[in-house]
Amino acid sequence: MKKRMFMLSAVCIMVFTAGGCGTKREAEKDAAAQSVVSDTDSADTEEEADTDGEAAAESGQTLTEQPAEAVTENGEAGTEEADMQTNTETAQEAVNALEFVEDMKLGWNLGNTFDAYTDVNKEDELSYETEWSKVLTTREMIDAISDAGFRTIRIPVSWHNHVSDDGSYTISKAWLDRVQEVVDYAIDDDMYVIINIHHDNSVNYMYPAIRYLEQSEAYVAAIWFQVATRFADYDEHLIMEGMNEPRLVGSANEWWLDMNKPECVEAVQCINELNQVFVDTVRAAGGRNESRYLLVPGYAASLQGATNEYFVLPQDIEGNTDKILVEVHGYVPYNFALQAAGEAGSTDQWSADSAASTSEIDNMMDELYERYVKNGVGVVIDEFGARDKDGNLQARTDYASYYVAAARERGITCCWWDNNSFTGSGENFGLFRRMVCRFLYPEIVDGMLASCE
Repeated sequence: MKKRMFMLSAVCIMVFTAGGCGTKREAEKDAAAQSVVSDTDSADTEEEADTDGEAAAESGQTLTEQPAEAVTENGEAGTEEADMQTNTETAQEAVNALEFVEDMKLGWNLGNTFDAYTDVNKEDELSYETEWSKVLTTREMIDAISDAGFRTIRIPVSWHNHVSDDGSYTISKAWLDRVQEVVDYAIDDDMYVIINIHHDNSVNYMYPAIRYLEQSEAYVAAIWFQVATRFADYDEHLIMEGMNEPRLVGSANEWWLDMNKPECVEAVQCINELNQVFVDTVRAAGGRNESRYLLVPGYAASLQGATNEYFVLPQDIEGNTDKILVEVHGYVPYNFALQAAGEAGSTDQWSADSAASTSEIDNMMDELYERYVKNGVGVVIDEFGARDKDGNLQARTDYASYYVAAARERGITCCWWDNNSFTGSGENFGLFRRMVCRFLYPEIVDGMLASCE
């Protein structure tokens, strides 16, 4: 075990968290009242879904340790009051990681919501929630997801538009309050909740290169200490995911690694290091963080990034033997699930009777099973899906059912990527129309749920 934990413990003394659960805004009440009125195209977004693009990566040794300090706005030490937390005394912990992942059952992403970002900070930072999705998240929506049978919800969060610019990366209390408020909607429904660092992949915040490693470690440590401290009293229903698709954004190898290139080797080494910083930081935040389940990715959260011979899981603190879960994204086969309809090679057809349709899914699940599941390590595919291509509903239903069944047979849980996008030529992964609070494609949902049984 590396010695960073002792260094981070010193940082803990200097790190404080803003107290209190966010007060519901009047705008949310208005949105809830409007959500059942009409189904209009204003609920759609032209923003593209966040996908993994088929990247492959290999990872190597850990690099230089760089502990970071983080503070929150009000300068008061401590965690949330016990009576302001929910579902912290009643949950019974799973015996091991495989049972835990099995109990997660099926997941849904609140995509294009708290992960929305802009290059220049908006004056009203809470408006980011509707910048892409166009709909404010309500308790009614989360209740509907839970009532449909989903056991897990992933809430992607981008933080960089909500932190101070003084180098401490202090998170805005208003933003953290609002994230907590929506997390509580799901916790109140006895759901598992995944929160993460999402679209903060940039040279200004988190970038897997030696040149930016010290800064990236500082950012990851600052964000996660503040978030983990805020949620310290939440039980194992809350899962923290260190990074979303960490990669060399903007480079020729953003999605396609060439391990003969020094910069690519460097990138995967940095990702291993950042995963370790994430684990050490959360554990140092105390409370239930000492034993909660944590998700870590390889390069770009790709299958290859998690299964090559150089990838290593972060070391955990003494007493934790299976609390690190592997995160993978898998939009496969690419030509059906993710590729745009107008591009050469794209298809809107998929069949469980065709090896061309099923082989890549089967191979992915087999690799993950052989490398991790059969060795007691939990795996969550927390992004997958098939975009709508001119109404190919039956093909998408068959695909989703097969995909989830293949994963569940091998002890893996999946989360559908829903970006609330339904029309136009973009990546239309939407299942749940948030404005009217109902599923537009219940066939897909029913098929996935049946595959979990």
